[in-house]
Amino acid sequence: MTTPDFDHIFGGARVMAILRGLPVAETVRLAERAWDLGIDVVEVPVATADAVPALRAAVEAGAERDRIVGAGTVLDVEQVAAAADAGARFTVAPGLDLAVADAAAARGLPHLPGVATPTEAQQALRHGLTWLKAFPAISLGPAWFKAVAGPLPQLRFVATGGLDASNAGAFLQAGVRVVAVGSALSDPTQLDALAT
Repeated sequence: MTTPDFDHIFGGARVMAILRGLPVAETVRLAERAWDLGIDVVEVPVATADAVPALRAAVEAGAERDRIVGAGTVLDVEQVAAAADAGARFTVAPGLDLAVADAAAARGLPHLPGVATPTEAQQALRHGLTWLKAFPAISLGPAWFKAVAGPLPQLRFVATGGLDASNAGAFLQAGVRVVAVGSALSDPTQLDALAT
């Protein structure tokens, strides 16, 4: 099996759904709803071991539809292993930890580290990471992405943290490749609005 990279994982996708802290059945239900609406990429955070069954169930549901599911909030090497064992196809972290990035690469998983400064972005780039999660995006604001694109045009950003259907467009217009929406999905109207 060929290891995908984020260019292939996201393809033309502009939105990623983050399904955090939900029971297994609800995780699968929302993942399937997202896929039905054309939101093809789903992340299930695994900051705690009790979240791994939800990830595994989403991965299995995604396999039936040829959809890729990743593991989020991957904070250490042990969580990389748990995510890989559950079938995740990529990992995401809130911060830049190169040991975690290396562990993911060793398991054949693309890793999306979190950054919030040009220094972190440059460090990630030196390590060969060109897709980055900007977190918390709502605090950084759309203008941050336009400013960073000047000296670091080769980077591709996924904006995460505080985004919803009302502000996602401003981030996409600022050059963000993908907006990731999590907490806002507690509002059942958000998936439909984001799909639009």
